[in-house]
Amino acid sequence: MSHGAVQAMSRSVMDQFVQGTSPMKMLSRLPGINFVANDPLGVDTWGSSLYMRGFMQQQLGVTLDGVPLGAQDYYTYNGQSINFAILSDNIDHMDISQGGGAVDVPATTNLGGAIQIYSADPADRMGGKVAQMFGSNKAFRTYVRFDSGKLNRSGTKFTVSYARSDGQKWKGAGSQFDQQVNAKIVQPLAPESRITAFFNWNDATQFNYADQSLDMLRTLGHRNDYYYPDYTRAYLAAEGQFSGEIANYSDALDVSYYDGVTHASDYLGGLNLHLTLTNRLEWNSVVYGQAENHWGTWTSPYTPSPNGAPLSEQVIFAGNQRFGLTSALRYSLGHHTIEGGVWYENNRYDINEFQYAEPLLGQGVPVSGVLGNFGTPFQHNWGMGYSTNTFQFHLQDSYRVLPNLTLRAGFKSLLVTTAGGATANDAAYNGQTDLPNGSLTTANGFLPHFNAEWHFLPNHELYFDIAKNMRAYSYGGYQLGSAWGVSNQATFDQLKKTIKPESDWVYDVGYRYTTPLIVGSLNLYHADFSNRLQSLTAGTIIQPVSTVVNVGSVSMYGVDAALTVNPVRNLSITNSVSYNHSTYGNDIVSQGTTYALKGKKVIDYPQFMYKANLTYRFHGAEAHFDANYSSRRYFSYVNDMSVAGYWMTSLGARYRFGNYGMLRNLTVDFNVYNLFNTSYISQIGENGFPLSGDFQSALAGPPRQYFGTVSAEF
Repeated sequence: MSHGAVQAMSRSVMDQFVQGTSPMKMLSRLPGINFVANDPLGVDTWGSSLYMRGFMQQQLGVTLDGVPLGAQDYYTYNGQSINFAILSDNIDHMDISQGGGAVDVPATTNLGGAIQIYSADPADRMGGKVAQMFGSNKAFRTYVRFDSGKLNRSGTKFTVSYARSDGQKWKGAGSQFDQQVNAKIVQPLAPESRITAFFNWNDATQFNYADQSLDMLRTLGHRNDYYYPDYTRAYLAAEGQFSGEIANYSDALDVSYYDGVTHASDYLGGLNLHLTLTNRLEWNSVVYGQAENHWGTWTSPYTPSPNGAPLSEQVIFAGNQRFGLTSALRYSLGHHTIEGGVWYENNRYDINEFQYAEPLLGQGVPVSGVLGNFGTPFQHNWGMGYSTNTFQFHLQDSYRVLPNLTLRAGFKSLLVTTAGGATANDAAYNGQTDLPNGSLTTANGFLPHFNAEWHFLPNHELYFDIAKNMRAYSYGGYQLGSAWGVSNQATFDQLKKTIKPESDWVYDVGYRYTTPLIVGSLNLYHADFSNRLQSLTAGTIIQPVSTVVNVGSVSMYGVDAALTVNPVRNLSITNSVSYNHSTYGNDIVSQGTTYALKGKKVIDYPQFMYKANLTYRFHGAEAHFDANYSSRRYFSYVNDMSVAGYWMTSLGARYRFGNYGMLRNLTVDFNVYNLFNTSYISQIGENGFPLSGDFQSALAGPPRQYFGTVSAEF
């Protein structure tokens, strides 16, 4: 249930989405959250992004059962994508704090709130569930879950589930494949204590969609994509022999890519311990480990192969291995509940870029990013490695002044040290005799947080939330938008003297009214953002020229309002509006040129959003209709390029047939995404944002898609 600055998303709301939909897309139902993706279910990690009240997903704290998932980047340098961490079917609920985020959330990225995801426990009775989804573009997903039920008098129980997803891209050729296993065992230790063990595994291979500039999308249309599987056409194009409408395009070579593939294998496991030591003292701990192996490929016409082929395969391999623990004590004393705890994590991250030879035309099979049969690279463009140690301490007092009034005051201390940098460099390729190495430390001993909840009348709630947050420095590959991604050691050494971690003050005040007939909320918020670090990008997508620049302060004001009305039994109508005014506070100088950034709107977040949901239930039937509007989003920092606003609609229906023999809750679902087949630009900025003008960093949204699911429990 929502309370204070925390909004809750229940399983019943998530069930209205197609099975296998990304949890991030599900969150877009809430006011203030904007999610875009170039695939209908939002599972393509390269082509999707979430913004929450103007903060990117990399600037939020995200956890799963208390385990920090780190920055939700494409290359998850300090964590794991939520899409690969848990099957959305197994989520019990999600809590979203769009204020400062709680002080006990283990995160080095939290500037604008937190997303806390909780998995469902095993069922008390033996049984399970089977679900089969079919959809457009040969979409096919099978989900199977088994629950042991209680195995003994102590209440031991476990669950294990498996899902396999496959389907074709909606444009171009190539499949989107993913398989996952989730397992969880719960052992009660006493009436109020238990230990939980969990293990999650994921293996995904996704053919990506080709990045476009805004000019490409206007000139070549939204269906333009990679040449795959036509290697001959890509080969000839790389030699300057263009065909079709691309032949008349002004920069035809930059459209001449053969394919792009993402592969990720992930492992996540650990223990959750909840102990009630006395009737006043609780102890909660999490011990976890996580690892990922990830590669992304692009067939480049810019670097020829040694055999004379005009194409070569550029592959970035990345991987992280981390372990950590959180531990906290909570003590109740009169009207006070005092909590204190620590978080420690060690993370090792490595990322390398190689170049592999493609065959001469008619003399072999192109390199496969799906199978990973790359062979021996002819060039090691660059390599970087990092070791990071994180320590966080928090302390908080919740004071129940009155039965209907609670005040909270607390703080956290954060210390993050990252050391590393270049491990390989091809000077001829990069034009640099050296690449950067060194260490950076992010530290603040006192990051305060205050909030209050006051139920001043029955059904009425007032609350406020004030927090200071800080984000640790990110790290990644050469020219990929981190402090270590600059051109050379001298640039890094100079940057190290002036760079400061991103920090902000976030203020949130709200009102909520809750009755069976009406649920309404109003939020006013403000954020003062200091030292906003942005990746400024130029060049090509194969060899981007990126650097991290402090774009100064950002001032943000906004309002979210939502109203749900249940006028008659089983009918629910929800409307919400969001307005956000975010502007940069400083001009910046880049390569000797001054850019008038002061007063310009923040990139990639719509100023206005409207969302509506109508749901009607009658006996075993349910139908829902969604309509969302997102206003214009700015593409360049100086606001001279933007993408248009658009309407997005969807329709869903479900019928529960009940029980038939061994089968329980036999259900059929049908969903239509993009009901009116709107043509729009979804993701922007996947390759970074330009200071001014256009750049090859945009993706078209999918057209109308149909999905049906049959599921049953047993």
